[in-house]
Amino acid sequence: MGTTIGMNSIKERRLNELTLTSHPDLFVGQCVPFYFCPRSVMLYLLYRANHRELSYTGGQDLVVHLEADLRQCVAWAESNRLRWAFTLTNAGSCYFEDRSDLSQLGEIDWDAVNANRWSGIGISRSVKEGKQAEFLVERYFPWKLVTRIGVRTESCRTRVRAVLRRADHRPTLSLAPEWYYG
Repeated sequence: MGTTIGMNSIKERRLNELTLTSHPDLFVGQCVPFYFCPRSVMLYLLYRANHRELSYTGGQDLVVHLEADLRQCVAWAESNRLRWAFTLTNAGSCYFEDRSDLSQLGEIDWDAVNANRWSGIGISRSVKEGKQAEFLVERYFPWKLVTRIGVRTESCRTRVRAVLRRADHRPTLSLAPEWYYG
């Protein structure tokens, strides 16, 4: 089983208030979300473990990154009649824009997505917003589409490796501390 690590207020808003422009009857919270980047803003909050809305204070060491090929995910979703979209900023905000056409991927601020520094002196707020772009797929996401798992520590890799021994599908498991903070 997993551990709930998000903020309840954001989850509630995603489930009951925020719909996608590209699919007006689909709430953001009805989708499985993925960031396009490692080192997300949310991961930073988990790393700091001091945000008043987080009940989880276990840090980032047991958080795993799941990587999948975007085009394969879209093809799978479409073949299963599931809707998908991507956002230009955080889909938990009240002002995000979304798209459901891969030809519009260039509208994502890829410099922001790939930025290691997204706040501070001399950094535009738009970097923090752009870094939080998301890919969303309706209802569920199949394990078979995960191509790689990234972990921060050898201890976590050992734990994930033990779980993968029992799995039919075994994605590549990478020690990737550069995907984390600190």
